[in-house]
Amino acid sequence: MTAQRTLSIQDVFLEHLRDGRMEVMMFLVSGIRLLGRIRRFDNFTVELVRVGRSQIIYKHAISAINPVEPVQLTGPGSFE
Repeated sequence: MTAQRTLSIQDVFLEHLRDGRMEVMMFLVSGIRLLGRIRRFDNFTVELVRVGRSQIIYKHAISAINPVEPVQLTGPGSFE
């Protein structure tokens, strides 16, 4: 049997930001703001890159992620 993986809205959003190489403003629960691009992510962390430097942020420490430009996640074949 093959396990079928369903993508969460969080994964779809992060993949869109990563694949589009969009700049984001990330707000942490501590109040710190980080600016950069998402290089990769997994179930627990997000790697944010800016000016050749990368940071690993635990997802539980993220309060919000605001893309610099609008994001449209809906369209043909999306979340029905």
